[in-house]
Amino acid sequence: MTKTIDKHAQEAVPDGRRVRSERSRKSIIDAMLQLVEEGILVPTAQQVSERAGVGLRSVFRHFSDVESLFATADKEIRKQYQGLFAGGDRDGSLGERLQHAIEQRALAYEASGNYLLTNKAQAWRYPVLREQYLRAQGQMRKDLDDWLPELKRLPSEEREMIDAIASFEYWNRLREHQGLNKKASTGLVTQLMQRIIANQ
Repeated sequence: MTKTIDKHAQEAVPDGRRVRSERSRKSIIDAMLQLVEEGILVPTAQQVSERAGVGLRSVFRHFSDVESLFATADKEIRKQYQGLFAGGDRDGSLGERLQHAIEQRALAYEASGNYLLTNKAQAWRYPVLREQYLRAQGQMRKDLDDWLPELKRLPSEEREMIDAIASFEYWNRLREHQGLNKKASTGLVTQLMQRIIANQ
């Protein structure tokens, strides 16, 4: 009987350590995302460890370097916001679908803006972030084609204009640098895209 109890106790120890390890890893990722959400676009490992309530060594036990921490956080936030980019009403006339597509992107950009800025700020340093960003851009281009199959008939130059106008970079410029509100930015992007499509 004693041997059986000891055996179960020994099996429970690794399980307990694994649970604590997983909890610690999650708290580190959550801390990174919280800092970015608050506007600290390039958090340091020290800031993350302090927010997570773990030692700096614990951060690097879970993540081999800062690049892997940023890459993991980036994947996590993309999972959280993937539904925003992929959702929305895709029925109706060309004008209605275009309006819905831009409104849906505006919703996603507003929700995930700081995370996208963090990726942009660090992409020059970390190749994995560049790869993840480019992959996401390809997915967003396909998604826009799903909203608006008419885009596939545009000449290549006009199609590239559409992608530029619908991009987060352009949205961020309108919102942050030109000071337009969400409604005005949505309207401007929609008008520009309408003009390009209507001229074909």
